[in-house]
Amino acid sequence: MQNKYNPDVLSCLANLSNDEVFTPPTIANQMLDMLPAELWSNPDAKFLDPCCKSGVFLREIAKRLIDGLEKKIPDLQERLNHIYSKQLYGIAITELTSMLSRRSVYCSKYANGKYSICNEFKNESGNIVFNRTEHTWENGKCKFCGASQAEYDRDEALETHAYQFIHGNEAFKMKFDVIIGNPPYQLSLEDSNQKEDSLAKSAAMPIYQKFIQQAKKMDPRYLTMIIPSRWFSGGRGLDSFRKEMLNDQRIRVLHDFFNSTECFAGVDISGGVCYFLWDRDNTGKCKFISHLKNKQVMADRLLSEFGDDKFVRFNEALPILNKVLKDRAETLDNFISAQNPFGLNTNFRDFSAKPFKNSIKLFAYPNNGYIDKSKIVNNADLIDKWKVFTAKAYGERGDFPYLVLGKPFIGEPGTASTATYRVMNSFNSEQEAINFISYVKTKLFRFLVLLIKNTQDAPTRVYSFVPMQDFNEEWTDEKLYKKYKLTKDEIAFIESMVRPME
Repeated sequence: MQNKYNPDVLSCLANLSNDEVFTPPTIANQMLDMLPAELWSNPDAKFLDPCCKSGVFLREIAKRLIDGLEKKIPDLQERLNHIYSKQLYGIAITELTSMLSRRSVYCSKYANGKYSICNEFKNESGNIVFNRTEHTWENGKCKFCGASQAEYDRDEALETHAYQFIHGNEAFKMKFDVIIGNPPYQLSLEDSNQKEDSLAKSAAMPIYQKFIQQAKKMDPRYLTMIIPSRWFSGGRGLDSFRKEMLNDQRIRVLHDFFNSTECFAGVDISGGVCYFLWDRDNTGKCKFISHLKNKQVMADRLLSEFGDDKFVRFNEALPILNKVLKDRAETLDNFISAQNPFGLNTNFRDFSAKPFKNSIKLFAYPNNGYIDKSKIVNNADLIDKWKVFTAKAYGERGDFPYLVLGKPFIGEPGTASTATYRVMNSFNSEQEAINFISYVKTKLFRFLVLLIKNTQDAPTRVYSFVPMQDFNEEWTDEKLYKKYKLTKDEIAFIESMVRPME
């Protein structure tokens, strides 16, 4: 029998990069399914994709309008002309993607070409435009997107990544009913003051939030975009955006995928991805759907229920968290040190390989050493205490269960560390430090951290759900489960998320 399988070419495209990812048609349609069905039979509704790559959103919208407007505009060619010339608009992110998008939407690289599905256009671009835009430099950075002038002030033959939609270059002067898209995720960020720091070399600046903020300024009826879920944790450039999103009750639906490969096959985006529906004229609780291991759990929630500096992405965790926080005990975020506890950067190397008179031991990566105590500029009072250290950043990829944190270790009196490590807590006795480590190694402790920690980095706030205990005694999961009266199902969920720390 002849194989009649005819794959959709837009589901087969290789991604531009992990930051500029093509949207599969199945995901595009799941996002469109969140919109009111009456839009597809409204000949006056206007749709904009401000970050076109493959044209998939406009193509799938066109399919729905072609069916939905059949009764109002019976003639097919008249209907096609109306839809493509008066309802669908796009701004491409590069010249290449503008041609790809026109080919997908108009069935022709040129909107006015011989084979274009619409015969109304008088120019090659139609309603899918790309205008090369330049950054506007102020003090070495673009005033619109924050890009580094040293990195992106490029020759005309090279791509500037100065995306038209967020650089004040208005393409269409009209009101849109729907703005939809999959924006670029980040720009590499060069910091001349930190070039020696390996962490700084790989630093990147998120940019997707600027597309959402610009779209809101245009005041559409509906806004839906698919973006990284890293904004749940905030961080570089995202703290104010997280606050804005969590307090915006016009976000009525939010789908979160902890594993990005459930949306984008073969694309590993740290922290996962999410897509949402923003409804200008309606407010209330958000229908939050968490996707984990191809399982969906839905809950109607206020996104800001735990404040605007943290967000819990697993609906199954809510009853557990309510039990743990019920007695309002102090939490570990009030005790853990700053990210650089002793004022020595991760690249600090001015230490001896061997101890010397009046030296203290320095925990550093990749090798420990010894330094004079006078070189410690911060938290000198911690030097002579028993301390528990952990790596300031730790990440795993793939499916659960996770370790969540790097293994903790004890620093005896007379020790310090570079910024590679953080001091989780300090004590007057070794036994208290040992008992604290027994707590860190429990699955419940690390589960509570995981609820906020969506990236490798572990800033202070990721410990704000971890209650302090009495460290005159050892702690186990069994004791903690009993203390907080967790059910078998709640325990099973914790243990499915976090693996033992040997």
